[in-house]
Amino acid sequence: MVTETDDVKTEDLVGKFLDPDNVFAVVGVSRNKEKYGYKVYHDLKIAGYEVFPVNPNLSSVDGEKCYPSLASLPKVPDVLSVVVPPSVTEKVVKEAADVGIRKVWMQPGSESEAAIDFCLSHDILVLHDMCIMIKRRSRGE
Repeated sequence: MVTETDDVKTEDLVGKFLDPDNVFAVVGVSRNKEKYGYKVYHDLKIAGYEVFPVNPNLSSVDGEKCYPSLASLPKVPDVLSVVVPPSVTEKVVKEAADVGIRKVWMQPGSESEAAIDFCLSHDILVLHDMCIMIKRRSRGE
């Protein structure tokens, strides 16, 4: 059961994730404009965030270099947005912890209890069961 206090805490947490100064990495980015990996990446870019696309199977997205892993990024992002199957998310959150990422947003369909538990046990703030694009737009970010 979610209480009003929980809702306030969640909105505060959403605000920390969507701080305009945050740098994002999107794992699971795609060149296919119909896929959510592309939509999340593009939405964050047009909102003015610095965003690194991550997909080991792509060299570029929209003319931007695409990175094969979080460890290959030129700097550590503040927020990781995950748009991959749950089994991949479980591996990605471990890599996020290794490189020092402290905020992970799991898009609906990418979350798993194991990945969420890993984040919580490693002091990584985690959001799930909500879409980053919807939350960003509803806040006017």
